[in-house]
Amino acid sequence: MSLKTFFTFILLIIGLNACSDDEDQHTSFELQRASIGGIELSLSGAIAEKAPLDRSIALTFSGVVQEASMANGISVKANDQNISIELTLSSGNTVVIRPSTILASNTVYTIEVSDQLRSEGGAAATPTSVSFKTRPDDLELLSVFIEGEEVVQTLRLSNVPVDLSMTFNFSSAIDKASFEEALTITGFSALNFTPSNGDKTMIISSTTALQHLKKYYLQLSDALLGQDGEPFTGYELNFYTAVDSTPKFPEIPDEELLTKVQEQTFKYFWDFAHPVSGMTRERNTSGDVVTTGGSGFGVMAIVVGIERGFITRQQGVDRLETIVNFLTSADRFHGAWPHWMDGNTGDVIPFSQKDNGGDLVETALMIQGLLTVREYLDDADQQEAAIQEKITQLWEEVDWDWYTRGGEDVLYWHWSPDYGWEMNHQVRGWNEALIVYVLAASSPTHAINADVYHNGWAEDGDIKNGNEYYGITLPLGNGKGGPLFFAHYSFLGLDPRNLEDQYSNYWTQNVNHTLINRAYTAANPLNYVGYGIYSWGLTASDNHQGYAAHSPDNDLGVITPTAALSSMPYTPEYSMDALHHFYYLLGDKLWGQYGFYDAFNFTEQWVADSYLAIDQGPVIIMIENYRTGLLWDLFMSNTEIATGLNKLNFTSY
Repeated sequence: MSLKTFFTFILLIIGLNACSDDEDQHTSFELQRASIGGIELSLSGAIAEKAPLDRSIALTFSGVVQEASMANGISVKANDQNISIELTLSSGNTVVIRPSTILASNTVYTIEVSDQLRSEGGAAATPTSVSFKTRPDDLELLSVFIEGEEVVQTLRLSNVPVDLSMTFNFSSAIDKASFEEALTITGFSALNFTPSNGDKTMIISSTTALQHLKKYYLQLSDALLGQDGEPFTGYELNFYTAVDSTPKFPEIPDEELLTKVQEQTFKYFWDFAHPVSGMTRERNTSGDVVTTGGSGFGVMAIVVGIERGFITRQQGVDRLETIVNFLTSADRFHGAWPHWMDGNTGDVIPFSQKDNGGDLVETALMIQGLLTVREYLDDADQQEAAIQEKITQLWEEVDWDWYTRGGEDVLYWHWSPDYGWEMNHQVRGWNEALIVYVLAASSPTHAINADVYHNGWAEDGDIKNGNEYYGITLPLGNGKGGPLFFAHYSFLGLDPRNLEDQYSNYWTQNVNHTLINRAYTAANPLNYVGYGIYSWGLTASDNHQGYAAHSPDNDLGVITPTAALSSMPYTPEYSMDALHHFYYLLGDKLWGQYGFYDAFNFTEQWVADSYLAIDQGPVIIMIENYRTGLLWDLFMSNTEIATGLNKLNFTSY
């Protein structure tokens, strides 16, 4: 190659390289794609909405980015101020922007790409700006108030006025139309909406009254938005309205009200008695099933019915004659009747599989009633004298001593001809069965000795309690006293006013038991709906799940009217308060054909439609004992009872 040719070749190479460099500098280098947290950003000027606050930004270019130029060529601004960012080159042509702090909500950010950004070949980027707006903060519900009291979600919310007024306070201004759309209350829509506090507060008020003692469900859905589109996650609230203080029936003098309650309740034992036997049905749905203990209450109720003029004496005596004749021919087991019988035939109906024989406690409740009737009847009247003789025969045929199971120092509740003593339930205190031992000791024919009472019932003194509950001393029984029927069943005839032995003064026992039961209900430690100083009384009754012996230690939220009403002799002021509450304020829910329905649980939105003999009977009888002492005086007039009490070392009666 000649020297001339060589230089010509070199010049050609240099020229070609110069052309290549010039082309690199003029090749287009531009932003092709931008995104934040998966949201595509517009390259044509539109502002993307609801961008996340804590995600990185990705910029993809048409060529490989010169890393050294990124700091001068890419910036992010908010309110015309640069924000601190970290830039990372990823995959050659993609730049990842990570803001140093979480982005501000509801703010427009602008990404600016200047011509200071270069490609790897040195080409300047086409200046571009991309904008996005971050999502607004969640709309936060700061507080809810009802009648000036802040709602605490951890508590069951009750006693909400039926004229509802609620205040909702938010973190920012709300859109009123969306609030009205988002708010619902089940079964209720008559609401006014009033914004205040720059639309950060919304007050709702009912234009008509809500139903009283009803559970409502309030929902504020995520359809609610702030005025700048702030989203809301939703809110839910269950609440119970308060009792409506409007009387449901005209007010009458208390003596008239007591008579009205006795008369209405008496209808259960009179109108609803079994048509053949005259006995009392177990409950208002029992058909031919009659109950021994409940019928014992029933015969005492007939005495009250005669004295109060609900029926004539002749009507009452005829019914008592029917009942006593039935009892004479009904199934008995060593003189004891079963718990249940067929009201037509007197045949035993099993209370449970092995409980198809004698029930000594039910029998005692019947005998208590029959001995009361025997004292009431006039032996100068031939019909009444014949009933008295049959009662005496029935009383003397009960083989109390046999129920010691061969001479043990305790009485047994059940015996069955098929299962013998397999129920194996000893009658021990403290419960409703003191009357069993008093009658067993008083029997002129089959009496127990005193050791059976002291060792069996009193468990050598272990029935004593002596502890204080709510500042009230309880002489006997388990903690807080148990269900209130313990203070009723044995004391329908057995007069506790002066009754005392080495274990207790029984008037003090029953008064204090009642006061403790009321104090517990008023304290309402489980926050049930409908409990209070006027609405109290835990005892055995139906409930929303079936049946239970309710007490402070077995509290299911169930108030049973018989508990407070049958305690009228013990706590007359408090029991009368309860009667006013049940009748005047809750009468639209509780008052029915045979007096007060058995029980209610407003927490569960349940009211019984049932009546039970063993709950209805004490209402009539104990109100009468409060008013006149009639049943106490009659029962205690039996000379055998005094003999039995003396045997058991009762020092006063």
